[in-house]
Amino acid sequence: MDINLNFINKSQDTNNSSVVIFQQNVATNFDEIAVAWKVIKNCGRLDNHPFKYPLNFEISAADSYGNHTPQLTAQYGDLFEMVKDASGDILQLSSKPASSPNQTELDNNLTEGAIDANCYRDGKLCATTTSIVPGQKAAFEFQPKIYIGVASNIDEGEIINSAIVSQINTEINLEGITSADIVMTGGGSGAHATPFKFSLENINQ
Repeated sequence: MDINLNFINKSQDTNNSSVVIFQQNVATNFDEIAVAWKVIKNCGRLDNHPFKYPLNFEISAADSYGNHTPQLTAQYGDLFEMVKDASGDILQLSSKPASSPNQTELDNNLTEGAIDANCYRDGKLCATTTSIVPGQKAAFEFQPKIYIGVASNIDEGEIINSAIVSQINTEINLEGITSADIVMTGGGSGAHATPFKFSLENINQ
């Protein structure tokens, strides 16, 4: 099931700012790498930009040789493993469950070589855990929330540095929502400029 969202620019922005949307992987207790899941560019005043937030996500892995596995549909409680078979390094669903029913895990069961674990939503990278050595694993868990803000010089799929992450602090809770508008207001120049604000309108549940 997808949540249908519609970004609407009702701001006074005159700098053609980009709007960045990302998620947080709550399975980690330390500072997680934030990835720009969606970047809305060149959306002029009163323009709108519809997009979907799928509740499902996919997982893939990249090995130390630069190979990328296909994206496999993931559910919470699934355990994936990177193994070597007769054809080379492959990603497969394990017969064992994840250690937590609220998380999706990926084990590096290769004998050598670190891997990266990547999560995709709507075909776009939304989270990554890098340099997983043999015998270690990555864990992913997402709440139905997105974080949205204004930033520059960021493309979709790129890592967002911590300084910019700290500025993108508007949390949008999508729990129980089937569709909604995300309206951006604020902006402007000079003494009348105000901070950008994002709010949900026309919510359907």
